[in-house]
Amino acid sequence: MFTLTVRDHLMVAHSLPDPFFGPAQGLHGATFVVEAGFERAGLDEHNVVLDIGAATEALSAVLGRLSYRNLDEVEEFAGVLTTTEYLARWVAERLVESVDTTGLSAVEVVLREHPDAWASFRLALPA
Repeated sequence: MFTLTVRDHLMVAHSLPDPFFGPAQGLHGATFVVEAGFERAGLDEHNVVLDIGAATEALSAVLGRLSYRNLDEVEEFAGVLTTTEYLARWVAERLVESVDTTGLSAVEVVLREHPDAWASFRLALPA
């Protein structure tokens, strides 16, 4: 299995209004290092998983939809707890909409909220 991974970052504000989240219930900022991995069993006719430039541009465009925004004010997230795990899935789903997935078997997104804490979501693609 081959994987191509590109990385970017995302800065947002949000709140997690549930007692479960303690002090994170209030409005706070979050900076994520975002890694997007694209998997395929074999290389394509160009001997790549996916063009690095295309992968980088797709990740940048997806993150640009949220960058420097208060997620509490984004209509798409109304009533949603925008946890790190949830955002990892959201980014993965948007990436699949943004790149040619021909031959890809999965897309995995890792959001690193802190050097010691991160979450990921792996989206398997149909063969």
